[in-house]
Amino acid sequence: MNQQFRQDAIVELVRQHGYMSIEQLTDHFAVTPQTIRRDLNTLANEGRVRRVHGGVGVESSTVNTAYSTRKTLHLDEKERIARCLAQHIPHHSSLFINIGTSNEMIAQALLEHQGLEIITNNLNVAAILQHKEDFTVIIAGGQVRSRDGGIIGEATIDFINQFKVDYGIIGISGIDEDGSLLEFDYQEVRVAQAIIANSRRIYLAADYSKFHRNPVVRQGNISQLDALFTDRKPPEPIQQLLNQHGVALHIA
Repeated sequence: MNQQFRQDAIVELVRQHGYMSIEQLTDHFAVTPQTIRRDLNTLANEGRVRRVHGGVGVESSTVNTAYSTRKTLHLDEKERIARCLAQHIPHHSSLFINIGTSNEMIAQALLEHQGLEIITNNLNVAAILQHKEDFTVIIAGGQVRSRDGGIIGEATIDFINQFKVDYGIIGISGIDEDGSLLEFDYQEVRVAQAIIANSRRIYLAADYSKFHRNPVVRQGNISQLDALFTDRKPPEPIQQLLNQHGVALHIA
């Protein structure tokens, strides 16, 4: 079993049992404790599991990984996803871009476009796009979240509801096997729901790690998407839902 398959299997075992010790994992996979520790460190850094004394537990469903950490995770995957999604945005389009590190990379990938009008509740996205003279960049009002530059609150929702755009580009913290799109922050979810309601087409950017996380707040459902952009084939239940609801799948 190669490293990637073993790490995916560890995540699944932890989800089933709630906790697995290093000794249990060593016996299960017939590898050395050092190999398991390296796997667990990798998975913990990716936010897929939580390291505890002597083993590993389920990642928190109520607290997201720190923004500074998320910015460094899955960089190659996020860059590929960003380039792929940008290819599906025509010049001279209007779009929402919401909160998230993947969306910040998408903003970077869109700099080669012409004549875009972008409404965002993400200060980092606005900073990336501000020097593009042929872009119109509009920042939503509301409360600035200090940890990541996201803008949230009732004023943000009211602002978003004034527009109807061609594309809504959203991120997500987790995707459940039943198709639920899940987040950690209720206020962030309310803004994302307004973006979904006011976009003609919805594009979701999500690297493969999001299929193994289970935040607590329901943002929506995969059936609301027009396209999912990711870096690997999703788990089979997700693929079935995409096919069932006619959601395009783009693997970068």
